[in-house]
Amino acid sequence: MSTSLTPVDALQDALAAEHAAVHLLGFLGARTSTAAQPQLAGLLRAGYVLHRGRRDQLVRMLRDRGAEPVAAFPTYDDPRELTSAAGLRGRARQLEEDCCAVYATAAGATWGAARQWALQALLESAGRAIALGAEPATWPGLPERVG
Repeated sequence: MSTSLTPVDALQDALAAEHAAVHLLGFLGARTSTAAQPQLAGLLRAGYVLHRGRRDQLVRMLRDRGAEPVAAFPTYDDPRELTSAAGLRGRARQLEEDCCAVYATAAGATWGAARQWALQALLESAGRAIALGAEPATWPGLPERVG
């Protein structure tokens, strides 16, 4: 049995991650004070717009391939215990690092324009993770390559 993903499967996984990212960033943004943490609020707002755009692009990419895009879950677990700016920032950073892993996988399972798109999404998420406090990584999304 092969464990490799088809390009459509990889794009579906990326879409599922983007559905979750849009939800989570909306939740985190609503819990962030624009007055008290303007930089964090700006990062979360920009991330929300970016991930919503990626989600919409993935829907189009999948439909162009004749696939029915996966739907968002009806509900997601919201980290209601996060109340501090540091906790909110850390959760947003983890989200971007998770997206790096999804896009690294998608880049490995696709080719051509879809691979270029996945690599661009990977780079954007890596940059956003760094802006949110992550350490720069030589191979973002590929922890097995570290060391």
